[in-house]
Amino acid sequence: MAGSHSHGCCGHGHGHDLKEFNVRQALMPIVAAAILFLIGFVFYQPLHNTPFAIAEYAVLLPAYFISGKQVLTTAGRNILKGRVFDENFLMAIATLGAIAIHEVPEAVAVMLFFQVGELFQDYSVGRSRHSIKALLEVRPDIANLKVDGVIRAVSPEIVNVGDIIVVRPGEKVPLDGDVLGGTSLVDTSALTGESVPRTVTVDKPVLAGMINQSGVLTVKVTKRFGESSIAKILDLVENASSKKADTEKFITRFARYYTPAVVFLSLAVAILPPLFMAGATQAVWTYRALVLLVISCPCGLVISIPLGYFGGVGGAAKRGILVKGSKFLDALAQVKTVVFDKTGTLTQGNFRVTDVVTHNGWSKQQLLELAAQAEAQSNHPVAQSIRQAYGQSIDVTDIQDYEEISGHGIRVKVKGSTVLAGNDRLLHREQIAHDVCVVDGTVAHVAVNGEYSGRIIIADELKEDAVEAIRLLHCQGLETAMLTGDSQSVADSIAHTLGLDQYHAKLLPEDKVDALEEFLHRANQTKGKVAFVGDGINDAPVIARADVGMAMGGLGSDAAIETADVVIMTDAPSKVAEAIQIAQKTLRIVWQNITLAMVIKLFFIALGAMGVATLWEAVFADVGVALLAILNAGRVLKS
Repeated sequence: MAGSHSHGCCGHGHGHDLKEFNVRQALMPIVAAAILFLIGFVFYQPLHNTPFAIAEYAVLLPAYFISGKQVLTTAGRNILKGRVFDENFLMAIATLGAIAIHEVPEAVAVMLFFQVGELFQDYSVGRSRHSIKALLEVRPDIANLKVDGVIRAVSPEIVNVGDIIVVRPGEKVPLDGDVLGGTSLVDTSALTGESVPRTVTVDKPVLAGMINQSGVLTVKVTKRFGESSIAKILDLVENASSKKADTEKFITRFARYYTPAVVFLSLAVAILPPLFMAGATQAVWTYRALVLLVISCPCGLVISIPLGYFGGVGGAAKRGILVKGSKFLDALAQVKTVVFDKTGTLTQGNFRVTDVVTHNGWSKQQLLELAAQAEAQSNHPVAQSIRQAYGQSIDVTDIQDYEEISGHGIRVKVKGSTVLAGNDRLLHREQIAHDVCVVDGTVAHVAVNGEYSGRIIIADELKEDAVEAIRLLHCQGLETAMLTGDSQSVADSIAHTLGLDQYHAKLLPEDKVDALEEFLHRANQTKGKVAFVGDGINDAPVIARADVGMAMGGLGSDAAIETADVVIMTDAPSKVAEAIQIAQKTLRIVWQNITLAMVIKLFFIALGAMGVATLWEAVFADVGVALLAILNAGRVLKS
């Protein structure tokens, strides 16, 4: 979506600065040219019969230059830059040639109807752009910076990490941060698409782009503006079109060879028949050559294919799905297997302690306190649930030598004792004897000084639409799987409830990549693609390795969102099926446009070469095909 790429025939590049398309401004020159054209067309004979047809030229040439100004100037600029054979050049020489052989109304009609096609195109782009623009409107303009008790409005870009800002009711949160004071409801719909406001209190994080609805919040900034969630989303949106689909690249290459071929073919049609055919006149064959040039202009292709993809990306954004480029729509449409992470993707990630089992003389409260101290510095959802269950403040001065063992748990010293808190693998790794290995639910085992002290059972709830998400994917004929670091029993229970085709449990982050490789190998044999859906920082390597990496963007980690090709802003797994459906529809429409344009073009080129088609038919073949393709591409937004 971002960057600026000229749509060839368009005569002007649509720089995706997401400005509002001004219909009235675009209509004025078209209306002026159309009025002059109608006068020239209706009163053609009397105007033509004036000396040297001066009245005809006086009415129709202004119409030609008003409607054709953009095409002529772009063609001239491109010639100066050495890009001679483009679509603007075809239009310019065909219409100027028509004027030279005194077919002025046809020349005006070509330019005028082309401008009407442009208007439709801009309107369609405007519609698909509007859904993306809604995301950009969350960009905060000011931050209320608090320094020595004084509050002043400044640009969010000059605020530093650690600064204190105040967000009043009705204002946008300008930067990511943690709440120091105040309680409020925040509207997260611009970031996540969720309509229900979220409650934030002291120590809770807030993200740039959220709208504060009720109370005054004092926030300590944790990220510079350029690193904030909203800045990253803006960057994703603005850089999407740099990642073009293979179909778009094919059309660019095709136009590079097609356009000069058409110019030389037309030149041959104009020059050779009068030299070698008896009775062939120069005027007739020059006219046919001009007809060929106008028919051959690949506007329908050059305009409608990027527009089809742009509509797909815009249509997805409208539904809370950010696709980072048209090439990922192509890849999504070919997905045959969808592999999910568990925690935070299929489940809520809202862990809560359901049971505490003690050993070796520890009481439940003692074990919970010890586990809370061990997990005091961890951001893992399991650690947060243990601290929440303990419910008291933790004296961090008692805690030393904190060490996180990836995929296993934590080793830490609490009041001089070595405490281990983690999964069953951690106990086996440290050779600590314990009574049970397989437990229903997520479990945090605790050991002190090499002796087993007990375990804390934690449950995680499935997301509301998780069952529906898997059902929708199965309806599309896709295979579903889950990769999780959790225990075999937990994974088995969730896989059974959801109806997943297969799952792999007890995986370390590097094991997930190995497991995904198996899916990729199988998919390559059937020429299908694999999508991986995750949310945590440990999912980033798997997201990067998948054919299509999808991240839960509302609550997902920065690393996962940055690595992903598709970001689901609502955190709803059912959006995965919706994203694939939009991609498949986009690709279908793009190929319909290619087929439509090529068949009609070839048919009219044959008619033009035989002298059956006039410039009027050429106008339909050129502008008509472009219009049909544009209207077809617009259907993506209604998916």
